[in-house]
Amino acid sequence: MGFLFLLAYTAEKKQRKKWVNNPYIYVLSLAVYCTAWTFYGSVGIAAESGISFLTIYLGPVIAMPLWLVIMQKIIKISKQHKISSIADFISLRYGNNRFLGALVTVTCLLAIIPYIALQLKAVSETFSIMSSKRYIATGILDDSTLYIALIIAVFVVFFGTQLTDASKGKRGIMVTIAVESILKLVFFLVIGFYVVFYLFDGTQDIYNQASLLEGFKELSSFGGLDNGFNWMFTICLSFFAIFLLPRQFHVAVIENQNVKDIKKAIWMFPLYLLLFNVFVIFIAWAGNLRLPSSVNSDYYSLLLPLHTENTFLALLVFMGGFSAVISMIVVSTLALSTMVSNSIIIPYGFLKKLVESNSVENAKNIKNIRRLSIFIIIIFAYLFYIQFSKQLSLFSIGLISFVIIAQLAPSFFLGLFWKRGASKAANMGIIVGLLVVIYTLLIPIVNHSLGLNISFIHKGLFGIEYLKPSQLLGIKYLTPESNAFLWSMSFNTLVFVVGSLLVKGNYRERNYAEMFVNNENYENLQEEAFIWKGEAYVSDIRRLLIRFLGETRTKRALSIFNKKYGISEQEQKADSRLINFSEKLLTGSLGSVSAKILLTHVTKEKPISLLQVLEILEESKETKANNKLLIEKSEELSIMTNQLQEANEELREQDKIKDEFLDTVAHELKTPITSIKAASEILSDDDMPPEMRQKFLKNIIEDTDRLATLIHNILDLEKLSSNRTELNIAKRDMNQTIQKSIDSIQHLADKKQVDIQFKRNQDGYAFYDEDRILQVLINLLSNSLKFVENIKGKIKILLENNEKLIHIIVEDNGKGIPKEDDQYIFDKFYQSKNQNIQKPQGSGFGLAICRKIIESHQGNIWVDQTIKKGARLVFTLPKNIWEQKEF
Repeated sequence: MGFLFLLAYTAEKKQRKKWVNNPYIYVLSLAVYCTAWTFYGSVGIAAESGISFLTIYLGPVIAMPLWLVIMQKIIKISKQHKISSIADFISLRYGNNRFLGALVTVTCLLAIIPYIALQLKAVSETFSIMSSKRYIATGILDDSTLYIALIIAVFVVFFGTQLTDASKGKRGIMVTIAVESILKLVFFLVIGFYVVFYLFDGTQDIYNQASLLEGFKELSSFGGLDNGFNWMFTICLSFFAIFLLPRQFHVAVIENQNVKDIKKAIWMFPLYLLLFNVFVIFIAWAGNLRLPSSVNSDYYSLLLPLHTENTFLALLVFMGGFSAVISMIVVSTLALSTMVSNSIIIPYGFLKKLVESNSVENAKNIKNIRRLSIFIIIIFAYLFYIQFSKQLSLFSIGLISFVIIAQLAPSFFLGLFWKRGASKAANMGIIVGLLVVIYTLLIPIVNHSLGLNISFIHKGLFGIEYLKPSQLLGIKYLTPESNAFLWSMSFNTLVFVVGSLLVKGNYRERNYAEMFVNNENYENLQEEAFIWKGEAYVSDIRRLLIRFLGETRTKRALSIFNKKYGISEQEQKADSRLINFSEKLLTGSLGSVSAKILLTHVTKEKPISLLQVLEILEESKETKANNKLLIEKSEELSIMTNQLQEANEELREQDKIKDEFLDTVAHELKTPITSIKAASEILSDDDMPPEMRQKFLKNIIEDTDRLATLIHNILDLEKLSSNRTELNIAKRDMNQTIQKSIDSIQHLADKKQVDIQFKRNQDGYAFYDEDRILQVLINLLSNSLKFVENIKGKIKILLENNEKLIHIIVEDNGKGIPKEDDQYIFDKFYQSKNQNIQKPQGSGFGLAICRKIIESHQGNIWVDQTIKKGARLVFTLPKNIWEQKEF
């Protein structure tokens, strides 16, 4: 242990040295898959069940070629988003779902704590074998296994929690794991050579002698069709395990320094597994031949040299097994502690405290949470070891862990390649899968270990034999682990697929689904692929980052960001790129779930429809294609220059239009005044006929009304802009308000023979000032009437709602709004270019007033460009936000 501490410390100090950073360290760290189960348990299962021990290694060997596609994709996504654990990875895929992250963490704890207990069992039992006095602890305090576990915990704490950013590699630990991988392989090969060529005269000699043993045919064959199913299910288990075990995800993904290292891993790791298993079957046969049947076959590799009084060789085997134990516990507790802190403790209990603290305190608190998690995980594993592991073999405990961790497979693998996967379906699938595992596997084990004698285990639930946990639906030839795996995965996958088809995920889920599934399209364009709309200020985000990253690191990060995208340091408003960049910075320290929650508190995000998400993502794909062309052809730079010039001309055009409308307003004010003055002078003529007098009086009245309306609009807009308007807020039925607005313009619609359609919504209540909202609705309906054709024109009003907002949609089949007008039509003095008349209608105040009214209600108004013909304007009002406010 002292040697390992020194090695890890040296590697941390020499991080830039080639012996620390090279592909072979990465490949050898993958051998953390070979635990005490491999070192001892494989021999035990080979001695009792024959060559079926190979199933645990065939799965990873089959999986390795697929790493070029699957693992490469996983690594790229994880590096892009600063993922620090498999819980972060899965929850991010489903829109930073907090419950899903916690559920994945709990699943991993259920799977790995028994697995750590397996390692402690191996240490305890091999120490007992090596002790000349057959030492057996009489209590916890004199149990050497506990102290070994605590020393390993100290090692993980010291080298695994130096940085708050858990997405950064732990080079000291990885070098230690790599060296241990070499030691355990070398020591196992030494005992293999000793048994085959010293105790026996080669492999043929062992085979000839073992073939005389009773039951040897079963030990050296694959068995029948029934056994074939058990082989298949166990291979599937190990296939999933090489991806999903937290320690494997950590060394393969988080600790990966170069994605090209996978090319070496896909042939070197299978070679490592092959070397490790060359002598397993021969050691098992030798143990059956030379050792009494009463000894534990798991420890044949240790008992054979002791049987021949070769203590030194036995010590080497013990050291190899001990290396395997340390590797597994170190990486597993490191990965689990990150998951527990980032997916459970921080998002469910410590976020408020962290927000109120400074960067130094936060770094200290985050590290302490992880350190405490490490010790708690070790202690729980030790307690499991005391209570249950003595009744179970190493092989059984390992398979139980594999079955539990496999419940993550549907949401993990299908989420990488299927866009429809939804978070609710993932949650339900994992929960259903775990319940099936508990019923078919865990309850029978607890019943046997504690001697509870639960009746339904033998008779079936409700006395139905087909519901017996170990033989569900009457299938009797499967092992308990294969039985649990078959049914749990069947129900898990069914629930996930059906649930995803029935339940649509929100826009954030679909956004990340597109980025995960189409990762190849977005690997160089993650900021543009990330979709976010709303209002956020750089100052608020900077203050948040400083609380967790410190002022120096935050200043450096934002400076790099601004230079990369050519953004001014004085920029006040934040866009989607800064939101995405900030979320990634926080994800490394807090996890993706907590990062999302924190940014939600300092930003005001607008809901986006799934259709908008898809359109924006398609635009992102086109942008990336353009970028590739820019790299390949330098002449495209001139195109970008032209585009900038066109944009500049567009801005000048907009300024010109604004100036023209200022002149228009001035003209509009002068025109009625001039008309009134002229008419008044004419009326002074006493000889004017009565008919003419009435006509001029009518003109004066109309011009006066026009002047009053124009002045009222200007004053109204000025009041709304300066927040001096008092609102009469009350809970009202929007259905009635919409109907009133329709009634107000119905005579105009009838005159143009335009059809106005409105379907009532039962839940249409919201808090608003009815007069003001009527003003908005009438304005929007009048605009629609203005631009639809006579007779053919149609106007639809839709009322939709969710938990917090109601959406009012005014849609017509008129001329529509050009895309270039989207961002301007709500400005003062602006009118659409699409009016197709020489003189613009109105003064350009209508929509500007509408926007101010809606914003004063804390709502939003925008143009929806998803329809191909006509115009659709949408505004939202809050349903509950006004309940606690006074006006």
